[in-house]
Amino acid sequence: MSKSFATTISPWVVTAEALIPFRSPQPLRPEGDPQPLPYLLDQNDQQGGALDIELEVLLLTAQMKAEGLEPFRLGLSNSLNMYWTVAQMVAHHSVNGCKLQPGDLLGTGTLSGPQTGQYGSLLEMTAGGKQSVALPNGEKRIFLEAGDEVILRARCHREGQVSIGFGECRGVVLD
Repeated sequence: MSKSFATTISPWVVTAEALIPFRSPQPLRPEGDPQPLPYLLDQNDQQGGALDIELEVLLLTAQMKAEGLEPFRLGLSNSLNMYWTVAQMVAHHSVNGCKLQPGDLLGTGTLSGPQTGQYGSLLEMTAGGKQSVALPNGEKRIFLEAGDEVILRARCHREGQVSIGFGECRGVVLD
């Protein structure tokens, strides 16, 4: 799985308590999708187990950097688009034999939305490599190239609450 290699994490730790004001009901599943199995379906989790975290994905190519350009936003999504809540992911891991321990990191996978501009990966943006993404300086990308820097920014913000920034995650593709 792609989430288990070449992963970059933020130097910031955001506690579960700090995220309480940004908890939300889990969005309804698309019509026709099966409901989760009983061990994954908890009423409290469905009522407040989703997290309202905005995620921005940016790209800065080596050429853009040399030209003094700003990173280009590839996508803006939200963790409310996740199919599973964090509690459901932990429950699923636990019955699968995974020995999660306090302090372990848990990868959610790509956080993409349903619309163009909300995708979280180039694979989605390029329709599986069939169409390129045009960058503001004329470059095009189907896949990442050596020297490309991927930047992830995340934050929680809601009317009447103090915004929480997660910092930036940056990773440069090496030769």
